[in-house]
Amino acid sequence: MVTSILTNSREDERKLAVAAVLILLGVFWTQASALDTFLLQEPENNYVTGTMTIHNGDKVVDVHVRSGVYSSDTIFDYSHGYIATRLFSRKACFILKINKNYIPELQEIGRQAFERQTMKKIYSPNNVWVQFESGHSWFGNLKEWLIYGRPIEQLCAGLPLYRLAKTQPPLNARGCASAGIPSILPIKICEKGN
Repeated sequence: MVTSILTNSREDERKLAVAAVLILLGVFWTQASALDTFLLQEPENNYVTGTMTIHNGDKVVDVHVRSGVYSSDTIFDYSHGYIATRLFSRKACFILKINKNYIPELQEIGRQAFERQTMKKIYSPNNVWVQFESGHSWFGNLKEWLIYGRPIEQLCAGLPLYRLAKTQPPLNARGCASAGIPSILPIKICEKGN
């Protein structure tokens, strides 16, 4: 009888250990593969301008902004180190290398989005000003899509591509387009010389 109690106790301990390991694996798997989706609202009111989905496992942020002629889709691909923005008004894609000096880490974007959604009063006035040269576009080929990654290829294939370079805010920003993540990380795209 003592032997059967010890055997049952050891068996119960094994079951508990296996259950604990499975729970821990589930927690880590959920965190690694989780999708976080946020509604993007204008800072002054509750009008939803788009959505942002963070694919933690792939290290990709997918942003869709719907605001008439200012509509855009943006991909932040942290695993490849590039951001691509498709501006619908210009029928073109703009590509920027991620620089940690002015583009926050994936976790920071997620934290800011969560704070923005829950507190509704956080507003980031930090704009990333970038510029491109008109007439210097190209169409992506296989080698470039390998560098930029599949999500950016899906966003930009068949469109003229422009490389973006960080710049200071222009004196006249009237011709600049807005993209990025509204109220979290706005990207202002301006044509060089304007």
